[in-house]
Amino acid sequence: MANWLWIGSSALLCLQWIAIHFIGAHPAAHLQALSSGVAIFGAAFMLSWSAELAQKDIPQALAIALLALIAVLPEYAVDMYFAWSAGKDPQYTSYAMANMTGANRLLIGVGWAAVVLTFWLKTGKKAIQLEPEHRIEICYLGLATIYSFVIPFKTQLNLVDAVVFITIFFFYMRAASKASHVEPELEGPPAMIESWGEGPRRIMTVLFFLFSGFTIFISAEPFAEGLLATGRTFGIEEFILVQWLAPLASESPEFIVAILFALKAQPGTAMGALLSSKVNQWTLLIGMLPVVYSISAGNIGGMHIDDRQVEELFLTAAQSLFAVAVLANLSFTLLEATIVFLLFSTQLFFPDPHFRFYYSIFYILLAVGLVVVKKDVRNGLCGLFSRAPDAHAVEKH
Repeated sequence: MANWLWIGSSALLCLQWIAIHFIGAHPAAHLQALSSGVAIFGAAFMLSWSAELAQKDIPQALAIALLALIAVLPEYAVDMYFAWSAGKDPQYTSYAMANMTGANRLLIGVGWAAVVLTFWLKTGKKAIQLEPEHRIEICYLGLATIYSFVIPFKTQLNLVDAVVFITIFFFYMRAASKASHVEPELEGPPAMIESWGEGPRRIMTVLFFLFSGFTIFISAEPFAEGLLATGRTFGIEEFILVQWLAPLASESPEFIVAILFALKAQPGTAMGALLSSKVNQWTLLIGMLPVVYSISAGNIGGMHIDDRQVEELFLTAAQSLFAVAVLANLSFTLLEATIVFLLFSTQLFFPDPHFRFYYSIFYILLAVGLVVVKKDVRNGLCGLFSRAPDAHAVEKH
């Protein structure tokens, strides 16, 4: 009954917007943002179930690539809309950057921290130990983070950056496909559907994917425009709404699934999924922005970044650097999770540009401090970058 409730609730969240879309109704801006936003929320759940079920029927390497793409699809749809619109109207560039930086910082600041906190409340244990194969994600996250510091100084995100980020994503996929993987143990609705047999499972996998994909396709633009119109109507800065509410709608299902894994004393699975999503967002998502922008604009010029966007990108890169340092020893403690959450949450109360710079420097100093003070962090970083990344993938643990 619980599994049917999950499926029914997710479907209803999607159907309410599909109905509004086809009858041609035009709700008020805030209601449009709410309705299309919860549709994306429901679709994200169904996407995650289709991805889990697909692992049973397709080759391992393809499954990894598919999971990586599906993980960023809800965020991707909204951000690509902003990038496409920026090619026609430069004002939308700030919204594309806002959504991308917000999604990345929210994932670490809330998602990662919530897993550790939930696991501690459930078991009393104050640390999560990651499996050695997660060195692959940490390594490529580190590579993308190092390059990401270049962008704020260039004040432009262009096709050269796209090539670098997408190349990092490609090699991440290549390394991950060579890693030894245990066939996943399905939970919740996917486990129920798997018990129906091969034929029904495949049919439901395709239905989930098509239904959720269609919902996201028809919801992305009205959700994005609804948020902007809501900000103008109620005097709320549009940048803030796009930066935090849009990613929250698309990433909440992923957070909920991760927390459920933590409650089942499987924190490694939860952190592994969120870590992979961070790599996907910090490589593929950011790399596709200038590609979509250039196609829309009809030229190969880059997306010009103003001072506010430079500050946000620098802060996001600095947070990512600290995250790499924290996970370098394959351990994530309750204290580290608390620091990650507090640094994320307190910065929201200081809109002054100087504070974004202060927080960025503090993140970098903390990362350097961890490397200097903790021997296991130094050894972990050396282990990440002293050998070819593919070597980690073929290790047997």
